[in-house]
Amino acid sequence: MEDPALERHFKGHRDAVTSVDFSRAKKQLVSGSMDSCLMIWSMKPQMRAYRFLGHKDAVLCVQFSPSGHLVASGSRDKTVRLWIPSAKGESTVFKAHTGTVRSVHFSSDGQSLVTASDDKTIKVWTVHRQKFLFSLSQHINWVRCARFSPDGRLIVSSSDDKTVKLWDKTSRECIHSFCEHGGFVNHVDFHPSGNCIAAGGTDSTVKLWDVRMNRLLQHYQVHSSVVNSLSFHPSGNYLITASSDSTLKILDLLEGRLLYTLHGHQGPATCVAFSRDGDFFASGGSDEQVMVWKTNFDADYGDAVKPQKYSSSVEGTHGTGQSEMDGGIHHKKTKTQDSVRTHEQQEEETSIANTLEHIMGQLDVLTQTVSILEQRLTLTEDKLKECLETQQKIIQNKTN
Repeated sequence: MEDPALERHFKGHRDAVTSVDFSRAKKQLVSGSMDSCLMIWSMKPQMRAYRFLGHKDAVLCVQFSPSGHLVASGSRDKTVRLWIPSAKGESTVFKAHTGTVRSVHFSSDGQSLVTASDDKTIKVWTVHRQKFLFSLSQHINWVRCARFSPDGRLIVSSSDDKTVKLWDKTSRECIHSFCEHGGFVNHVDFHPSGNCIAAGGTDSTVKLWDVRMNRLLQHYQVHSSVVNSLSFHPSGNYLITASSDSTLKILDLLEGRLLYTLHGHQGPATCVAFSRDGDFFASGGSDEQVMVWKTNFDADYGDAVKPQKYSSSVEGTHGTGQSEMDGGIHHKKTKTQDSVRTHEQQEEETSIANTLEHIMGQLDVLTQTVSILEQRLTLTEDKLKECLETQQKIIQNKTN
């Protein structure tokens, strides 16, 4: 078990970094910033970065689509943009809210997008044509963050009204409000199993709740300032947090304890995200830097399949008893007969998965291209209309 290590850092933003996310294949990293730009960084050494300009104000959230062929961004200019992360950096734009867009998140099938805003609403859209589907509006203050559950059936949101709300996507009802936070709730996300959520906020705490029993599982008081962002390791065994106390903290959720404190940023650490396979994590700060870290600490987490018990009540945490999490809490070093598959089966499955991934990616690009063409066509039609109107006026003036 090695300590996490800083792998590289990227400089290019001209103001605080607000959001980071890895593409699925780990080839690219996207970051958003108060400088109104998105940057796409290549994980390959010596490859140039792309700067995407389009938003008229600070970019507060960015995310890669599950296939990695699109990037969504939300801004203080009240719009959401969908970008093709290539050299051209083409994007479609839509006015999503009447206030700042704080959060964008793709569903795991890549078909839907959920957005959250200072207008106190959460909205769900189709990715194709960006069609508005429905709005969720029970928060009574700015909504900082909204996330789909891994199976897409639930949405969780966090707000400056000091609540975390759980919504049923089908009925569009709020099914529970968690009110234990003592301040604004900046960030919330689902555990990879979908059975619990974690949230952090201005009261400097991180809390985990079971969404089936609606009860508090763990409570961490490890930061000395605002918790700005958090991310679950894909194994579900660890949680990383970023705070205005300028540190990143890695929590061991099985043991219920603080595992690492990382010092990298000068000033507040504003955002953090694990890569899709958990080998790396990225962080951003108000120091304008994006840092990429090698995880190291749990190389063989993928071997596991056994449900484990969460324990808490270790120094720096406040325990709330023990709770069994079936479906996604893996022990680090256990193997069972069930997990042994033949090499051929694995290769075949990988091949099918890669083909489907490629098809999904191509569809994403086609959708985006059609959308861009539609926008251009509308612009051309508008220009043509203007020309005809001008021509009419000239003819009228001459006849008069």
